[in-house]
Amino acid sequence: MRKPNSGVTDKAIDRILELSAAAQIQRRGTVKDSAKFHNLTGAIAAYGKALGILAALQHLEEFHATIGQHDVPGWVARI
Repeated sequence: MRKPNSGVTDKAIDRILELSAAAQIQRRGTVKDSAKFHNLTGAIAAYGKALGILAALQHLEEFHATIGQHDVPGWVARI
């Protein structure tokens, strides 16, 4: 059983994937070693880090749902 907030996490993951894909496509059409290229590279890296955090949160939510603990920390419940 998934927590209700998992839908929000799923939507956030989907949106970040869309933004990352758009940045990657845009970077392919940009001159290598230009300021725009490096800005897009930084954005793509940031999207990857955000995805890692959201994936960890999603696994934590699934773990708590699996073992039946409903006393998740307040910061997890608010997300």
